[in-house]
Amino acid sequence: MQPKSVNFSRTTITELMIPSYANFGGKIHGGILLSLMDKVAYACASKHAGSYVVTVTVEGVQFLQPINVGELVSLHASVNYVGRTSMVIGIRVVSENVRTGEQKHTNTSYFTMVAKDDTGKPTEVPALLLETPDDARRFLEAIKRKELKNAYAGEFDNEKSRLKVEESRELLTKERCVVGF
Repeated sequence: MQPKSVNFSRTTITELMIPSYANFGGKIHGGILLSLMDKVAYACASKHAGSYVVTVTVEGVQFLQPINVGELVSLHASVNYVGRTSMVIGIRVVSENVRTGEQKHTNTSYFTMVAKDDTGKPTEVPALLLETPDDARRFLEAIKRKELKNAYAGEFDNEKSRLKVEESRELLTKERCVVGF
């Protein structure tokens, strides 16, 4: 029996970027941002699933623009797709200069989360209620992203198995490396 469909599909977290989050240039470390993204993905997915969730994959992390100390960062998460026990959470990160009000889209990413029961086994999640054309578009894009990811993984595995170092040595001479064997 499939759980009823629900739409607890959006979560936002806002945090002020403080000096301890930054490098010497005043830019926020990518690891800090990834940690915040994981937290908002967890909040969004667990709210939808009604259970504990774990991160399975992080895809498509794009650092589009740097974030500076003193900026407010809002992480907007939405459940874009649900499988039987998994959910794809889309995350959009926007930073805001509090003095000027200027906002910039700084990051986009997709986290796959799996719901777990009290014994730690994957558990079924509710279907996602698609209330708008944008909801449907995000769901369809997640299906396509999954198809392309699986096709790429299969193709790459085939290429890896055919790759021979000695036969490909000429390729290495055109790259920035020194072959020491």
